[in-house]
Parts: sequence; structure tokens; C-alpha cells
Amino acid sequence: MSHLETIWAAKAAKPHPQTKDIAYARERWATPDSDFIDVDFLKLQTTLGANDRPLWVMFHGLEGSSQSHYARAFARYAQENNIHFCVPHFRGCSGEINLAPRAYHSGDYEEIDWILRRLKTQQIQHGHTGDVYAVGISLGGNALMRWAGEMGATAGQMVNGAVSICSPLDLYASGIHMGRGLNRQIYTPLFLRTMKPRALQKLAQFPSLFDKKKMLASTDLYEFDNVFTAPLHGFQNTEDYWTRASAKPHLANIQIPALAINAVNDPFIPASSLPEVGKVGSQVKLWQPKHGGHVGFATDCFKGFPGHLQTLPQVVGEFFNAGAVPRGCHR
Repeated sequence: MSHLETIWAAKAAKPHPQTKDIAYARERWATPDSDFIDVDFLKLQTTLGANDRPLWVMFHGLEGSSQSHYARAFARYAQENNIHFCVPHFRGCSGEINLAPRAYHSGDYEEIDWILRRLKTQQIQHGHTGDVYAVGISLGGNALMRWAGEMGATAGQMVNGAVSICSPLDLYASGIHMGRGLNRQIYTPLFLRTMKPRALQKLAQFPSLFDKKKMLASTDLYEFDNVFTAPLHGFQNTEDYWTRASAKPHLANIQIPALAINAVNDPFIPASSLPEVGKVGSQVKLWQPKHGGHVGFATDCFKGFPGHLQTLPQVVGEFFNAGAVPRGCHR
């Protein structure tokens, strides 16, 4: 069931019951290290009262983008509710390889901080007075919660709330889990199919950056991260990366309204590794439903083909609007 829910949402379900075109306007931002990131802003259908409308910022998952199924689902919800919405792309994920000798990683909270500060400044310059909220999917959610824990009370200067969705908050447990069983056979090859070519593009830019043979020989995320992700971003090895980048140990330090959504049957994340009540900050709520898969949660997918993906946007919208949480949510 967990694999079916995950694959169904990504490949079959619609972003919305009445699917419409989603149009983005792209901005390229120069980064402090002489690189760039691309940010896609949803084009709203109406500008009526736009300056005081909220802004939702989505940080995508591993190898994701503004075109990922979950991003399009949230964009449709934002479009329908006149909410400003944008997707900053992690380095190299916007369709063009980035310039610096780095890519992105699961604990990239410094990048999150720079992006949110820039968005806040830009919002003030444009006269926008609406609240800012952040949503992180999978890898992006871990990085977001890692940021919120690192910033503490300061996070409230940038965002009014944060939600992580299906995020591997214990990277080590999830990383090991991804290298076993069906995960190793189904999902790991899909990720490596795009990660390896991007790594080769990076090697073409910086020929001595890493060991090409070892990278190409990697058969799971552990081996790939050991050769590429960890050393490129200042970690000693995969163990050091997965341990230091995990958000779970920092959840107790979060001081903004936050919601961590994790399906118990997520095939990417062992249920035993999920955060527990009493070990997170007083403003952190945990929703851990039995079903949903990995960024699945397709509505009516077994009642009427192909189903749609508005469950998560609706849950997040209710949380941001009124602090409302689904039944069975802890705290």
C-alpha cells in the first residue's frame, strides 16, 4: 500500500480536481558566493488586494523542482485561494547547472536562511504586508526544520510558520532504510539516474572535485553521498553528513508555529525514527497518520481514477490560517 500511494501520487493523480495550467515567472538571484539560484513565482489570476495576501515558500525535495507533482498541487491551491506562492530551486535543480563547486544537501539551512531573508527584504521593498509561511517537502523539509531549530526565536522575523512534509528528520535512519529492500530496487535507481549526470556536469566544471570512478560505481545514496554530497559541502563522510544535517535533534529548539507531517507507512522513512511527543518544541505539532506514503495523500485515489492531490495543501492551509491540525495530531 505504501508504495502504491507514493507512486500513484507522483505518476497518476491530478494536482487538483479541476486541473488548470500553472504559470510561473522566474527570477534569477545572484548568491553571495558568486553563484545563482532560480526562484519560480506563481502568476496569480487576480491582483485584487495582492499586497496583503500571504506568501507561501516551498522548498522542494531531492531532485525536485517547481514542476514536481506536489509543487503543482500547492500552486493550484494557492491559485484558487489568491495566495502568493514561490519555489526556490536548490542549486542545479532549475534546469541549469550552478556555477560554484557545490550542489545542495539535506541540511542546507544556511541556504534556507539566505533565501528567506532575501524574500522578506523583497516583500518589504514591494510593499507587501502579508504573512510569510514556509513549506518543505522531504529533503527540503528537513533543511527547513533544521533552519528553524538553528534560528530559534529569530526565525519569527522571517516566517510566521513552517511545515515539513514527509521529511527524513533522522537522515541516518532514513538513509540506511533507502538502501534496503524494495527501496533499493525501486527508488534509489530513480534518484541516481539524475544525480549521477548532474555530478558529471559538476566534474566537467571542476575536474578534480571528486573521484569519478567511485561516483559512477555508487549503487545507493550512502555511497553517492560519501563520494559527492558529503565532501562537497564540508562533511567528513556520509555518517558525518547524515548525523549533523538531521533536523530531529533540533526540533526542541523551534520557537515558531510548526507542523511535521509524516505518514507512518512512508516507504522512505522507518516509523521508528519519527519524532516523538515530548521531544520537540512546545510550538511543534506532529501529524503521523497511518497512511499517505511518501508525499502521497492522494484524495479518492481508490474510489475514482486518478484522484487528486489537494489533501496536503488543505491541511497546510488550515494550519497556517488558524492553527488547525488534523485529528490525531499530537500537541
